[in-house]
Amino acid sequence: MTNTKPPAVEIDAITKSYGETTAIRGVSMDVRDGEFVTILGPSGCGKSTLLRMISGFAEPTTGDVRIGGKSVVGLAPYKRDTAMVFQDYALFPHRTIAENIAFGLRMRKVERAEIARRVDEMLALINLSGYGGRRVSEISGGQAQRVALGRALVVRPSVLLLDEPLGALDMKLRKQMQAELKKIHRELGLTFVAVTHDQEEALTLSDRIAVMNAGSVEQFADPETLYRRPATRFVADFVGGANLIDAEVGPAGALLFHGLPLSGIASDAVKDRAIGDKVSLVVRPECVTTSALGSQAPGPAIEAMVTEVLFSGAVQQIVGRLADGSLFVAHEQGLKPPPERGSTVLFHWDGSLSWLVAR
Repeated sequence: MTNTKPPAVEIDAITKSYGETTAIRGVSMDVRDGEFVTILGPSGCGKSTLLRMISGFAEPTTGDVRIGGKSVVGLAPYKRDTAMVFQDYALFPHRTIAENIAFGLRMRKVERAEIARRVDEMLALINLSGYGGRRVSEISGGQAQRVALGRALVVRPSVLLLDEPLGALDMKLRKQMQAELKKIHRELGLTFVAVTHDQEEALTLSDRIAVMNAGSVEQFADPETLYRRPATRFVADFVGGANLIDAEVGPAGALLFHGLPLSGIASDAVKDRAIGDKVSLVVRPECVTTSALGSQAPGPAIEAMVTEVLFSGAVQQIVGRLADGSLFVAHEQGLKPPPERGSTVLFHWDGSLSWLVAR
C-alpha cells in the first residue's frame, strides 16, 4: 500500500521581505514525519526567520507553510500543533521545574490529575525525576535546557521547533545535550526542526540539513552527502573545514592548477565538466597527509611551503601555502615528526575523497 501521509512540514516557495530588504528568497522544502531536520547557516542568512514562519511568530510575504498537509498561514502559534524551545529557554525563574513544565497544559485546561501524570512522565524522560519541586533559579544551565525541552514536549506537538537550543551551553555540556536530544528524538519519534550555526551540532543531530546562505537554501541533504559531496563552494567551505584549490578543467578530464595537471582525481568528479570550466577542488584536511618533496605520492599531490605546525590535541595541523598564495591544511595524527616550518613538502590525498564545485 502506498503511503499517502503528507510531510510533517511543507515550505512552499516562501519569501519574506521587510520593506526593501528580502530575508527569505523563494525557499521550498519538505520535512518528513518523524525526521530531525536542521536549518544551518551563518548569522543573518535567514534561518531563524524561516523557523519563525513555521512557528507562526512571523508570516511569509508570499508562499505557503503547511503542517500535516494543512496551510497554517495566518494561524496563531498556539493553533499550529507546534511547540518551540527558545535559545534563552524563556523559563519562569521563580516557579518550580514542575510548574514550568505544566504551564502549557494548564493553558490548554488539561485536568489536574492528567497534568501531574504527564509532568512526572516528562521529568523521567529528561532525567530530572525528583527535581520537580526545585525552582528554575536554583538549577544549572544544562538542567534549564532540559526543562525548556520538557515544557515544549509535554503538550505533545506534532512538530518540535528548536532555535539554537544548545547555544548557551559550554562545549562539554553541549556534547552531552546533543546525545540527550538525539535519544529523546529517537524515543518519541516526533518531527524536530532545529536552527543552528554550529556545523558539528548539525552533523551530529540531523537526518537532513538545509544549508542557508543569503536567504536561500544552497543544499538540502543528509549529513554525509553534505560533507562528502557539497553542491556549492559555500557549502564546502561552511560545513566542516575544507581545502579549496581553484583550478580549471583541461583536456581529457585533467585538472590544471597554474597550468600544471593534478592527476588521480576521481573521474566522477570531473565527468560533467567542460574544458575551460573554472572549478574548486574540495579536499578535507583529515584526508591529507604530508611527505618529503620528491617522494612517491599514492594519489593527487601538490607542493606547499609549511607556514605553521599547530598542536590540537588529537591531531597536529600542518598549514602550507600554495603557489597562488592560498593555504592548504593537513590534519595528521602525531605519530611522526611534523615537517619544519619554512620547508616545502608534498601534501597528498586519496583522489576518490576529493570533489569539484563550480566557482
